[in-house]
Amino acid sequence: MEGFDGKVCVVTGAGSGIGQALAIALGRSGAKLAISDVDTEGLAVTTERLQAMGVEVKADRLNVTEREAFLLYADEVKAYFGKVNQIYNNAGIAHTGDIEICEFKEIERVVDVDFWGVVNGTKAFLPHLIESGDGHVVNVSSLFGIFSVPGQSAYNAAKFAVRGFTEALYQEMKINKHPVAVTTVHPGGIKTAIARNATASGEVDSNELAKLFDKRLANTTPERAATIILEAVRKKKPRVLVGADAKVLDFIVRMTGSGYLDAFSGVTSRLMPSKG
Repeated sequence: MEGFDGKVCVVTGAGSGIGQALAIALGRSGAKLAISDVDTEGLAVTTERLQAMGVEVKADRLNVTEREAFLLYADEVKAYFGKVNQIYNNAGIAHTGDIEICEFKEIERVVDVDFWGVVNGTKAFLPHLIESGDGHVVNVSSLFGIFSVPGQSAYNAAKFAVRGFTEALYQEMKINKHPVAVTTVHPGGIKTAIARNATASGEVDSNELAKLFDKRLANTTPERAATIILEAVRKKKPRVLVGADAKVLDFIVRMTGSGYLDAFSGVTSRLMPSKG
């Protein structure tokens, strides 16, 4: 894919799923990669694949919730490569549970990773992206950053926040005439391990939920998702929907406004696994 040759690209959550697929696709397109994850085993697999392709890669364990570590990491990446052109804030986790039974710490954990991880990455790398003269911030929200479903309050909150934060950043970069493009990504059902690695509150069976997600909802491969995302980045689109389900549901929400709340609650209640 054109437009990435020689670019220095940072990808968080690169040990699996969309992050891994993005790193591989960027490497094939001639980019240099700084990849990170808390999953060191998965990160090692991604690193080996990139090195086998002859890609220059810097791989580090990074917890995106640790702000000071993220700030140091950004400076290290800049020092290592001499510049930074793009960051893909992709790392994320999921949790299932109704608000009345979720503990504060469970909600905080999701928001810390899925929202504050994006804020930390954006803030840490933005000065370097501006300095490059050709920067791009790519923040991964979700289809659940467009509409809400029961049992996903923490995830919804974090992903809606990512959307608002990133769309504001897009406007600020244009107003201030900074050479930084901004893209918000809204993936639909992607065949990744996020559902299998999700935690749950109360009597919700997280394994059953993961099986249901994989069987009924995951319809796009990470590789296809990466292709769609990078094509949007190449064209500097401010927003990209990944998957047919994302496009259809986004249309429904835009057409019905708050009317989707009652319609979706009936559908999603049938999709949710039993609590008993």
